[in-house]
Amino acid sequence: MDDSANDAGALHFGRRVPFLSTLGLKAGQMRQDEATVQLPFRPDLANSAGALHGGALMGALDFAMSAAARAHDPGVMVATIDMRTSFLRPAQQDTSIVAHCVQRGRSIAFCEARACNAAGELVATASATFKLTSAS
Repeated sequence: MDDSANDAGALHFGRRVPFLSTLGLKAGQMRQDEATVQLPFRPDLANSAGALHGGALMGALDFAMSAAARAHDPGVMVATIDMRTSFLRPAQQDTSIVAHCVQRGRSIAFCEARACNAAGELVATASATFKLTSAS
Protein backbone atom coordinates (compact mmCIF):
# COMPACT_ATOMS: atom_id res chain seq x y z
CA MET A 1 0.00 0.00 0.00
CA ASP A 2 1.46 3.37 -1.03
CA ASP A 3 0.12 6.89 -0.48
CA SER A 4 1.56 10.36 -0.70
CA ALA A 5 1.79 12.79 2.20
CA ASN A 6 1.74 16.30 0.79
CA ASP A 7 -0.88 18.06 2.91
CA ALA A 8 -2.98 17.78 6.08
CA GLY A 9 -5.62 15.86 4.11
CA ALA A 10 -3.13 13.32 2.78
CA LEU A 11 -3.41 9.65 3.53
CA HIS A 12 -0.64 7.77 5.32
CA PHE A 13 -1.25 4.05 4.71
CA GLY A 14 -4.96 4.75 4.43
CA ARG A 15 -5.22 7.05 7.48
CA ARG A 16 -5.51 10.82 7.76
CA VAL A 17 -3.08 11.96 10.43
CA PRO A 18 -2.56 15.74 10.14
CA PHE A 19 0.48 15.66 12.46
CA LEU A 20 2.33 13.45 9.99
CA SER A 21 1.71 15.96 7.21
CA THR A 22 3.10 18.66 9.51
CA LEU A 23 6.26 16.57 9.81
CA GLY A 24 6.33 16.05 6.05
CA LEU A 25 6.37 12.29 6.58
CA LYS A 26 6.15 10.23 3.41
CA ALA A 27 4.60 6.79 3.61
CA GLY A 28 6.64 4.22 1.74
CA GLN A 29 5.44 0.62 1.65
CA MET A 30 3.28 -1.43 3.96
CA ARG A 31 3.56 -5.21 3.72
CA GLN A 32 2.85 -8.09 6.06
CA ASP A 33 4.43 -7.08 9.40
CA GLU A 34 6.55 -4.28 7.86
CA ALA A 35 6.24 -0.59 7.02
CA THR A 36 8.70 1.93 5.60
CA VAL A 37 8.54 5.72 5.83
CA GLN A 38 10.72 8.68 4.90
CA LEU A 39 11.19 11.77 7.06
CA PRO A 40 12.67 14.54 4.91
CA PHE A 41 14.99 16.86 6.84
CA ARG A 42 13.73 20.43 7.11
CA PRO A 43 15.30 23.28 9.11
CA ASP A 44 11.99 23.92 10.91
CA LEU A 45 12.18 20.36 12.36
CA ALA A 46 15.70 20.93 13.75
CA ASN A 47 16.83 21.29 17.34
CA SER A 48 19.17 24.04 18.56
CA ALA A 49 22.18 22.07 17.27
CA GLY A 50 20.77 21.93 13.73
CA ALA A 51 19.94 18.21 13.79
CA LEU A 52 16.48 16.68 13.46
CA HIS A 53 14.59 17.21 16.73
CA GLY A 54 14.16 13.98 18.68
CA GLY A 55 10.43 14.57 19.01
CA ALA A 56 9.99 14.72 15.24
CA LEU A 57 12.00 11.52 14.82
CA MET A 58 10.05 9.79 17.60
CA GLY A 59 6.77 10.74 15.93
CA ALA A 60 7.96 9.20 12.67
CA LEU A 61 9.23 6.05 14.42
CA ASP A 62 5.94 5.68 16.31
CA PHE A 63 3.90 5.96 13.14
CA ALA A 64 6.10 3.49 11.24
CA MET A 65 5.78 0.92 14.01
CA SER A 66 2.02 1.45 14.32
CA ALA A 67 1.71 0.84 10.58
CA ALA A 68 3.74 -2.38 10.91
CA ALA A 69 1.47 -3.44 13.79
CA ARG A 70 -1.62 -3.16 11.57
CA ALA A 71 -0.03 -4.27 8.29
CA HIS A 72 -1.75 -7.67 8.54
CA ASP A 73 -5.15 -5.89 8.57
CA PRO A 74 -5.14 -2.17 7.63
CA GLY A 75 -8.64 -1.85 9.15
CA VAL A 76 -7.30 -2.47 12.67
CA MET A 77 -6.88 0.55 14.93
CA VAL A 78 -3.76 0.81 17.09
CA ALA A 79 -2.84 2.85 20.16
CA THR A 80 0.68 3.17 21.53
CA ILE A 81 0.99 1.68 25.01
CA ASP A 82 4.74 2.06 25.47
CA MET A 83 7.68 3.26 23.37
CA ARG A 84 11.42 3.32 23.89
CA THR A 85 13.83 5.19 21.62
CA SER A 86 17.63 5.18 21.52
CA PHE A 87 19.36 8.01 19.65
CA LEU A 88 22.73 6.96 18.25
CA ARG A 89 23.87 9.97 16.21
CA PRO A 90 22.41 13.28 15.04
CA ALA A 91 20.11 13.08 12.02
CA GLN A 92 21.15 15.97 9.80
CA GLN A 93 19.63 14.80 6.53
CA ASP A 94 16.64 12.86 5.24
CA THR A 95 15.88 9.82 7.38
CA SER A 96 14.50 6.43 6.31
CA ILE A 97 12.66 4.22 8.76
CA VAL A 98 11.94 0.50 8.52
CA ALA A 99 9.59 -0.95 11.12
CA HIS A 100 8.71 -4.59 11.81
CA CYS A 101 6.02 -6.22 13.91
CA VAL A 102 7.97 -8.88 15.80
CA GLN A 103 5.02 -10.43 17.68
CA ARG A 104 1.27 -9.97 17.49
CA GLY A 105 -1.47 -11.43 19.64
CA ARG A 106 -5.22 -10.82 19.54
CA SER A 107 -4.99 -7.43 21.25
CA ILE A 108 -1.29 -6.52 21.62
CA ALA A 109 1.53 -6.08 19.09
CA PHE A 110 5.26 -5.64 19.71
CA CYS A 111 7.26 -3.71 17.10
CA GLU A 112 10.79 -2.49 16.41
CA ALA A 113 12.17 0.15 14.05
CA ARG A 114 15.49 1.42 12.72
CA ALA A 115 16.06 4.93 11.39
CA CYS A 116 18.98 5.57 9.03
CA ASN A 117 20.32 8.72 7.39
CA ALA A 118 20.88 9.09 3.65
CA ALA A 119 24.37 7.59 4.03
CA GLY A 120 22.82 4.43 5.53
CA GLU A 121 24.14 5.15 9.04
CA LEU A 122 21.91 4.13 11.93
CA VAL A 123 20.66 7.24 13.75
CA ALA A 124 18.04 5.74 16.08
CA THR A 125 16.29 2.54 17.09
CA ALA A 126 12.92 2.14 18.75
CA SER A 127 10.63 -0.49 20.17
CA ALA A 128 6.97 -0.15 21.09
CA THR A 129 3.93 -2.01 22.32
CA PHE A 130 0.55 -1.31 20.70
CA LYS A 131 -3.05 -2.07 21.68
CA LEU A 132 -5.02 -3.47 18.73
CA THR A 133 -8.74 -2.79 18.42
CA SER A 134 -11.36 -3.23 15.72
CA ALA A 135 -12.12 -0.17 13.60
CA SER A 136 -15.86 -0.38 14.27
